[in-house]
Amino acid sequence: MNDAFRGMRISSSGLTAERLRMDTIASNVANASTTRGEDGKPYVRKIAVFQENLQKEIDKSTGTYKTSFNGVKAVALVDDTSPLRRVYDPSHADADAEGYVTMPNVNITNEMADMIASTRAYEANVNSINAQKSMFSKALEIGK
Repeated sequence: MNDAFRGMRISSSGLTAERLRMDTIASNVANASTTRGEDGKPYVRKIAVFQENLQKEIDKSTGTYKTSFNGVKAVALVDDTSPLRRVYDPSHADADAEGYVTMPNVNITNEMADMIASTRAYEANVNSINAQKSMFSKALEIGK
């Protein structure tokens, strides 16, 4: 019976991962024009990094290790290493001596594309959970 809800746990981990991804994208969009943060430097785009969540268990019947997949987990929020943009705007408060302002490495078009992909993945996980709930419900009706 423990494996009966594995699909829901996997989809749930996907929901959690995509929510973090969407929050990260929203932060990137909100800071697309932030030229000076608390550290005095421009905002640097963040990327959510995920990895598969594997669990090793001992198979009692054979005495060997069995690896099971339990969805995904967030492992880090890392800075994007792409170069920061330089924009000529001598009237800007953060312009250097040559009149250039160092801007964040956030591309709004790419962020919107990532947001759409993340939204679709979130919806797919919701649909998966709803399908599993429906199957459990039908199975309970059969047992009546």
